[in-house]
Amino acid sequence: MKEKPESLQINKTVKIRNEAETDYKKVEEITRKAFWNLYVPGCIEHYLVHVMRSHKDFVPELDFVIEVDNQVIGNIMYTKARLASESGEEKEILTFGPVCIMPEYQRMGYGKMLMEHSFEQAVALGYDVIVIFGNPYNYVSRGFKSCKKFNVCLENGAYPAAMLVKELKPGALDGRKWVYRGSPVMEIDEPEAQRFDESLEKMEKKFQPSQEEFYILSNSFLQV
Repeated sequence: MKEKPESLQINKTVKIRNEAETDYKKVEEITRKAFWNLYVPGCIEHYLVHVMRSHKDFVPELDFVIEVDNQVIGNIMYTKARLASESGEEKEILTFGPVCIMPEYQRMGYGKMLMEHSFEQAVALGYDVIVIFGNPYNYVSRGFKSCKKFNVCLENGAYPAAMLVKELKPGALDGRKWVYRGSPVMEIDEPEAQRFDESLEKMEKKFQPSQEEFYILSNSFLQV
């Protein structure tokens, strides 16, 4: 999700609350519209939202929607992930995604509000680190930094340019090398995702330049 925060529209009533079961279909629709053709022709993020809620790593306390004038316009969801040190120590952390805002409400600061609220609640629950995969352009202003700066890598020792880390508590990561281990829920069954999408209203799949940008970024790594 690209979002350049700007001034919020005046005279709008904004509310952030936990997602309710009655929001599920709406949130999946918003996610589909927000990600459609953004990274690939079509998208699978709405299917991830659909299956994430029932997974053991899902954190329902950090599942939020944002309303504008009583209309749900966005959502953020978290799952548990882990960091493992070279000595075998494991640290439970968080990752979020998808995070989305309806296209017509993007670039108005609503995504920023949603993320900042979720950060505060994550701290209240005792979490101190978030690791995500995303475009740095969207997240460095929210306190995320390159994984390399915190010595957080993948199992193969690589430092993806798109892997970003935020310390919710300064000093939570002490410079030791940590290996990121994401939740299995992020390993999408693409045929199932395709079948799920085919049950929904048809939308045109097409190429757009953001897909090439995503390909370049997702295949870029920092020098070890």
